[in-house]
Amino acid sequence: MKKWVFLTTLLLTCLLGYAWADDFLGAPLPPDGETIISREDRIEKRYSVPYHELIKFYKDALKDFKYVKAWDRGDSVYMEDHLNRPWHSITIIQDGENVTRVLIIKDNWTWIIGTLVIRFIGVFVVLFVLYAALSLAGAVISRLVDRPKKKKASAAT
Repeated sequence: MKKWVFLTTLLLTCLLGYAWADDFLGAPLPPDGETIISREDRIEKRYSVPYHELIKFYKDALKDFKYVKAWDRGDSVYMEDHLNRPWHSITIIQDGENVTRVLIIKDNWTWIIGTLVIRFIGVFVVLFVLYAALSLAGAVISRLVDRPKKKKASAAT
């Protein structure tokens, strides 16, 4: 019984920060932040919390999300969702010693269509480069193959 009470108390203590946490479009936000920008497509908050603590908060909060990828950019961490969640990305930016900003952006059609257009154009650029390289290689090879035939024909006459 004592072990059960101890484990329950420990679990509640560890999850205490998540109990009062906010969220934006299903993405977690730590409590007690100063809102800088709040629109329906993005939210940016400033926290008087060290940068590494917010990174730990988000890694713990998103550890069960299989398709969330994170990139460390030195003074910021960019986390992007590769599934079908309403939010697109979470960026944690270090502003100072104990000042950190969190930016959450909603997934939008501009991003989706832009990515598809870039990929569509990229496929044709790659195909054009391959066509040009193969055409050049074919021309060079056909001239090399035809040269001995021309030499034999000119030697016979």
